[in-house]
Amino acid sequence: MNHNIIDLKAVSRTSSHALRHEPWLYELELDDEGWTPIEALLSALKKDRPEWNELNADHLAEMIATSAKRRHEIDGDRIRALYGHSLEGKLKKIPATPPEVLFHGTNPAVLPQIETTGLLPMARQYVHLSVDEETAREVGRRKCRKPTILRIRTRDAEAAGVHFYEGNGKVWLADAVPPEFIEAN
Repeated sequence: MNHNIIDLKAVSRTSSHALRHEPWLYELELDDEGWTPIEALLSALKKDRPEWNELNADHLAEMIATSAKRRHEIDGDRIRALYGHSLEGKLKKIPATPPEVLFHGTNPAVLPQIETTGLLPMARQYVHLSVDEETAREVGRRKCRKPTILRIRTRDAEAAGVHFYEGNGKVWLADAVPPEFIEAN
């Protein structure tokens, strides 16, 4: 019987912290697109949590495959977080064409500010947008019990020069979204 079952949710949380927020705490170097060698991450995770001494690349692949939200990706022998970075310096992203409408859940108390400045990344590198209202509502509930759902007219925003980047199947990113492309539901 294997007594050393690895909690993949805990691995995901720690990997996210290492790849999104404080790679230096784990002695990781990220390239300008956020990639780091899988072996470097595995070594850092094992150092952080000795109970993960059996952790391997297959566990990371399973972590990604079984996660409810796609937060990481593997390409060959490297891994990165897809979005949510709070690191200095922006990770390079390639603009893509988003769905016609995206959504953002927020606290109603900040609506006056959003109506003036639009959506800004605040402590993150990008503004996070959702593909559906329910996901936006779920994200907004982290900020308040009854979030306001904002509707982003992406075609108009793109025509005005706003770039959008795919984060994963449910999340899109933008550098910022000016107020004229935002409607409160």
